[in-house]
Amino acid sequence: MSDRDDNFGFHHREGQATGEHVRLTPEQEKARKRRNVYIAWGLVAFMVAVFLITVVRLSQNIAGAAG
Repeated sequence: MSDRDDNFGFHHREGQATGEHVRLTPEQEKARKRRNVYIAWGLVAFMVAVFLITVVRLSQNIAGAAG
């Protein structure tokens, strides 16, 4: 791998953009958007799962303390 592959379009010493751009085909753009939607839905599902688990655990603690 060359130095250009490792620096994500930035010059390491200066921290400035090199001006290199990648042109995506319409198929690649569509795939990127689809991937982003799946990632977003995955994050939403994770947040819902954490919320529901928290609610269940808190309700168990409240029920245990009351009885």
